[in-house]
Amino acid sequence: MAGFVKRLWAGDLPLRQAIWEYAVFYGLLINVLTDVLFYALLINDANAALVVLAFVLPIPYNILVIVAVWRSAEHYQGPERSRDLARLGTVIWMVFLTLA
Repeated sequence: MAGFVKRLWAGDLPLRQAIWEYAVFYGLLINVLTDVLFYALLINDANAALVVLAFVLPIPYNILVIVAVWRSAEHYQGPERSRDLARLGTVIWMVFLTLA
């Protein structure tokens, strides 16, 4: 697992896989699950520290994915515009998932 995270962090995965699998699919899954946890804790008047923890829990993954897509884009052989849109789109998507 650690080797895989290293590959993802280093941008050694194809840009398409980094975006669609890790940013879109797993990003959505992880952020929705932590949102459910966050709202469940909030509704049940849980300890404030737990509520904050549930909110910030997906942020390390979101940062990992932004870095992974950014670095994968460096290796992308297609149009430069596609590379830039992938980077910008991933940052916007991850910020949206974090704040939604």
